[in-house]
Amino acid sequence: MLKIQKVVVGLSGGVDSAVATLLLKNKGYDVQAVFMQNWDIADETGVCKANEEYKDAVQVCDKLNVPLHHVNFVKQYWNDVF
Repeated sequence: MLKIQKVVVGLSGGVDSAVATLLLKNKGYDVQAVFMQNWDIADETGVCKANEEYKDAVQVCDKLNVPLHHVNFVKQYWNDVF
């Protein structure tokens, strides 16, 4: 039987993904996190929250001692999703 030892978590900076990361780490997994940036412009309120969300993800990973990888999918998101 295959034993999974390494896990990659999509970390948004929010509570759900932060808790999932903590639980996996506490179970003994070798956890790495990925922050996917899908936009880089202001929303309808005039604020771009991507930078704030990334800062939250950085804080979570620093606290949990988990490597964080930042990937930029802005172009693909706008071209392929919208």
